[in-house]
Amino acid sequence: MKELTIRELYTLEETIAKDVFEGMTYPWEALPKIGDFIKKLGASLREDEYEKRGEDVWIAKSAKVAPTAFINGPAIIGKEAEIRHCAFIRGNAIVGEGAVVGNSTELKNVILFNKVQVPHYNYVGDSILGYKAHMGAGSITSNVKSDKTLTVVKTPKGAIETGLKKFGAMLGDEVEVGCGSVLNPGTVVGKHTNIYPLSMVRGFVPAGSIYKKQGEVVEKRM
Repeated sequence: MKELTIRELYTLEETIAKDVFEGMTYPWEALPKIGDFIKKLGASLREDEYEKRGEDVWIAKSAKVAPTAFINGPAIIGKEAEIRHCAFIRGNAIVGEGAVVGNSTELKNVILFNKVQVPHYNYVGDSILGYKAHMGAGSITSNVKSDKTLTVVKTPKGAIETGLKKFGAMLGDEVEVGCGSVLNPGTVVGKHTNIYPLSMVRGFVPAGSIYKKQGEVVEKRM
């Protein structure tokens, strides 16, 4: 489905990780490549803009990192990003320019485009969040199915096999996820869509929609 492709979901100019998507159709194809990509990209970053701290961790000199935050490599923290109190970045993480990783938020194997906000008690694993996407307090990506089988993306035109055991959510540009929501494995949300608080989301949600609950998705009035 065209609606699930990289070009439909993301503004690639709004991430330092643009090149990781080269030759791919769907964004989740990049998930197994994030770690190696960070190591290669990090080694090429300008020393007057980025500081290498520890093994395979590059942090922009203009970023704000709380002393209580933990960052494990490979990781790149972009310019003007903010990593708040007790954030836990487990590795394979690219945090975009001006992004916010909040108190007690955990990241693992992710790409956060520029200006993404995951500011309060979020878990984001094996996921890609587009430009200005925002996850409300306590909302999480669930990245492994309970039966541990491979993840499929369910769409109106049928299921798409991903070949991935770990796959959280692909959020398009400017998606708003309400507080306390759970994005189940294989969730893909199109650009400019709003997810109501306390939602349980799975499968594909079209761009420009309001997700009220499972089976009740309406077109957003512009």
